[in-house]
Amino acid sequence: MSDHLKRLVAPDSWNISKKTDKFVAKTAPGPHNANAMPVVVWMRDHMGFARNLKEVKEILGRKEVIVNGQPCRDPKMGIGIFDIISLPKIGKHYRILRDKNGRHKTIEIDEESSRSRLAKIRNKTVVSGGKVQLNLRYGANVIGENTYKPGDSVVISLDPETRFAILDHFPYAPGNMAMVIGGKHSGRVARIVDIVKVAGSVPNRVILEDDGEKIRFETIDDYIYMVGREAPALAVWGIEE
Repeated sequence: MSDHLKRLVAPDSWNISKKTDKFVAKTAPGPHNANAMPVVVWMRDHMGFARNLKEVKEILGRKEVIVNGQPCRDPKMGIGIFDIISLPKIGKHYRILRDKNGRHKTIEIDEESSRSRLAKIRNKTVVSGGKVQLNLRYGANVIGENTYKPGDSVVISLDPETRFAILDHFPYAPGNMAMVIGGKHSGRVARIVDIVKVAGSVPNRVILEDDGEKIRFETIDDYIYMVGREAPALAVWGIEE
């Protein structure tokens, strides 16, 4: 299987030029979906930290790029929504979000904010000892409370001394704040009004209200990412630019 794909068919969410070169790196298999952006594309095409794949490999080889608290070694590793990327050598830290057009958007954050990340619970399982393991959307697994449910979000520590400790929990429930990460309302932060259960394999419908614009809209639960209770708890500035 080829390690590259034609730029013309690269996901629109990558928001890269389609005509500068014929090919672009293909994302390596991983926890994010097919729209995950390879680290090499982020470093070269989005941020300008390198001019080509060779330079990216040299930077990664020196362990100068930290993704979600771990050094990144694979230039084709996929990054996606709410991933935290740190470059300690230059003192820069970033969070990946989505803009209103569903494209990856990089937001600079401070060092304190880079020590934790938001993660959506994909599902949960019971492991040895009867403990509950939360399987997170970005690929990590943590031990949590049985009261946590799929669709909820947790804030987990990326600090080496407390890695994977759960710092906060935002239930997937009416009244709480969510970010929409897909569809025509991508990038919008709004309050859940109702969750409509749908029989069969069709995704559940979620009705939300934007407190600022005083409008209601609908999306599916696959596009919902909980970000707070009475108010958004994380830095989501810049998504409506």
